[in-house]
Amino acid sequence: MKVSRIYLITLIFAAGCSNMNNDENYPESRKDGTVEEIFGVTVEDQYRWLEDFTSPESTAWEQNQNKFTEKYLKKGPFTRNIGKDLEKVWDGESISTPYVQNDRIFYYFNEGDWQHSKLMMKDCLEECEAEVLIDPNSFSDDGTFSLGGTSISPDGKWIAYSISDGGSDWRIWKIMNIETRELLEETINWSKFSGAVWEKNNSGFYYQKYSEPTDELLADINEKPKLMFHKLGTSQDEDELIYENPEQPRWGWSISISENNAHKILSISDGTEEKNRIYIKSNDSENFIPVIDELIGEYRYITSKDDVLFFYSTENAPNGKVSALTIKNGSYVWNDVISESDFAIRSVNIVNEKIVINYLVDTISKIKFFDMNGNHLNDFNFELAGTMGGFGGGIDDKETYFNFSNYVTPTKIYKINMEDFSYDVFWEERLADHNVDDYETKLWFYESKDGTKIPLHISSLSNINVDENTPILLYGYGGFDISILPGFSKRFLSWMNQGGVVAVASLRGGSEYGAKWHEDGMLFNKQNVFDDFAYAAKFLHATGIGSPQTTAIEGRSNGGLLVGATMLQNPELFKVALPGVGVMDMLRFHKFTIGWAWTSDYGSPDEKDAFLNLYEYSPYHNIKDGVCYPTTLVFTSNRDDRVVPSHSYKFAARLQEAQGCENKILIRIEDRAGHGAGTPRSKQIEAISEIYGFALNEISKK
Repeated sequence: MKVSRIYLITLIFAAGCSNMNNDENYPESRKDGTVEEIFGVTVEDQYRWLEDFTSPESTAWEQNQNKFTEKYLKKGPFTRNIGKDLEKVWDGESISTPYVQNDRIFYYFNEGDWQHSKLMMKDCLEECEAEVLIDPNSFSDDGTFSLGGTSISPDGKWIAYSISDGGSDWRIWKIMNIETRELLEETINWSKFSGAVWEKNNSGFYYQKYSEPTDELLADINEKPKLMFHKLGTSQDEDELIYENPEQPRWGWSISISENNAHKILSISDGTEEKNRIYIKSNDSENFIPVIDELIGEYRYITSKDDVLFFYSTENAPNGKVSALTIKNGSYVWNDVISESDFAIRSVNIVNEKIVINYLVDTISKIKFFDMNGNHLNDFNFELAGTMGGFGGGIDDKETYFNFSNYVTPTKIYKINMEDFSYDVFWEERLADHNVDDYETKLWFYESKDGTKIPLHISSLSNINVDENTPILLYGYGGFDISILPGFSKRFLSWMNQGGVVAVASLRGGSEYGAKWHEDGMLFNKQNVFDDFAYAAKFLHATGIGSPQTTAIEGRSNGGLLVGATMLQNPELFKVALPGVGVMDMLRFHKFTIGWAWTSDYGSPDEKDAFLNLYEYSPYHNIKDGVCYPTTLVFTSNRDDRVVPSHSYKFAARLQEAQGCENKILIRIEDRAGHGAGTPRSKQIEAISEIYGFALNEISKK
């Protein structure tokens, strides 16, 4: 960062403002006097000391804030009602979409009252008893250790699985003999954002490893990953280095192996940029050869047949296509198998030598089947509208599984015959006292500030009278090429069951309409996303669905940034703001853990033009003294090493200081949790009931 001057001002101590309904002051938040001049702009960062979020002073601040917040979250009937409702709906059984390997079926299963789902295995393809393969509930007494990724060896003898400690992105890998349940002595440490890819000869697996942090485990920058190979029966110290590039410390690696074991496919990522490079090492070559060495599109390996490798690609095809790479006598020849269509591709699978493409048509899944030459075979005319997923399996598998849900329909899993495309219900989620017919969900479209039409899913109980007094939960994300699609959520259900409406906007920045939709919401186009979100609220209110006095907005991670920026730009539109685990300091996000990777979506604060753009909307830097902001409940976790909690800490402290009216500014900090994945059942129920209960309590006071 180009910094010409840093002013170290005498430490200033400031108590939080006292604009509280009960005249109680917020816990004290010290101002440390940090001011910087960056590219000619004077930037205040008076709460920078909170970036050291594990220090005794920050820990004391966290405890004081939680204590203060707690007395507001435990009040009111909505909190209790939501808690009871969630306990009831969470009590039902749930499973994941099964997958088959070596004539065994694997899936996750939860009876309803377990903190974590168990990994189950059926030792046959038809009727036989399922048995527990891995029980993450046994990892810790409080449920804060969770199961991450799993990978089964080609011969079905071994399973590698990862464990997360308290929600951290760091993973510890262990290896189990599936037959005997015995664990090997070796353990893999310092792995992050990585799966385990087995060699075809079952000798070991590939994984991505970072250097051990030298300072702060949960804050140090993660750079210079290495692609490693671990051989069974050896210590991690003996692992073989497969690939690294010290000249490109921020490139990341993932590897795939062709079905005939003739080619290794190295995918090289640059931050969170969806475009990637492809290097290939064939058995007759010593090194990886660049096949795609420029960021010209996304290339995602699917599978192979003989010496033909199949890829999903966006090169010259923003909505996606299927391409084939033929490798023969040292030559590499590309051909398009299925061309780009008018609809964005969500996923591609190849099962039973049939290409299964999941298209998005206005956020709704449409499945089409093709042969290996790209000839259209069949449209899958499914009876329900929503989101479909699954269709995994091997190129020779005759059957596979897929799942379906929407905002009011719990998950259903189907088994499909890939010979004639017939299918039957394999399992369906049943919730106590839940009748799909008691709810309704509709897809609406509204115009954003620049006239772009944005999809908006609106869901509620069917028997309620929706008007300007109805509590509205408006949810969004809008970034990183991630689509927000219809799917069943117990969180959203709990809001609906209290007589509220859930509105989910599929904002620009995602991939609902392909790469162009993403590009229109990233970098210098990021303001489009905040406008999309604000105009969703304006549309709802103009349509007679809620009002500014009944609307709560929620988003998490990049969605937390969305909520923070939108509430500051349009405080008059919302009653309650719920930013979760959000990126709030857009000038320093790249200085912690994996934050540097987000510059592909946000831009780099170290570059002047990008800095000036980020400074325009950075939530932490755009809080103005004396403005009446919506009641705000910031929520984060003290072990979040994806978006470090200092983002939320600094934002909450500054907002408490600046608030110009009696609307509360609170922060809820979860202990022994991370960015969200692996959070135990009890913590999820408690968090949802407190956050949504608080929002509804505030709305009811209108």
